[in-house]
Amino acid sequence: MNVILALIYEFFKTGLFAVGGGLATLPFLYDIAARYDWLDVSIMPDMIAISESTPGPIGVNMATYCGYNAGFLQGGIGFGMLYGLAATLSLILPSLITIIIVARILDKFQNSTLVDNAFKGLRPAVCGLIASAALTVFASACLEVDLFEISGSFASLFDIKALVLFVLLFAVNKKFKLHPVFIIIPAAIVGIIFEM
Repeated sequence: MNVILALIYEFFKTGLFAVGGGLATLPFLYDIAARYDWLDVSIMPDMIAISESTPGPIGVNMATYCGYNAGFLQGGIGFGMLYGLAATLSLILPSLITIIIVARILDKFQNSTLVDNAFKGLRPAVCGLIASAALTVFASACLEVDLFEISGSFASLFDIKALVLFVLLFAVNKKFKLHPVFIIIPAAIVGIIFEM
């Protein structure tokens, strides 16, 4: 399949079914990373950290990156910009279409039990997608091995430095309810120091 058509298809599908925001796109992005060379699974945690630290939704940032990367591999910067735009527009197009349709027929469905029940069914699915994304990110950040390839001692499973940082920052955030910037910046500094 043509690369740009595959990008459009994959990100349209992601935008259509990732109900619940940017974190709900993560299972789709991991699937894309497993099947295409536009996105490497090993850099997903870094991309998530960057996307969460910069303005804009995570799904849009990741779509732009994947599209740019796929285009750059095809023919350089110009292709990268075109493919990045195509992937980003493909991701947001389903939401745009849905909003236009809902705005036109809102009065008809505002008190519909069918629509209300559909949303009640979507809530657990969205929670499952977000929980899956959270566990995947936690495992890639704090575990030394794949959960399905466990061998050796229990302590060898964990990246102790990352786990200590996670627990410490989690506790500090729970106690003081800090703005995310005051968690992200120290974590980035500690990460740089760990890697020196």
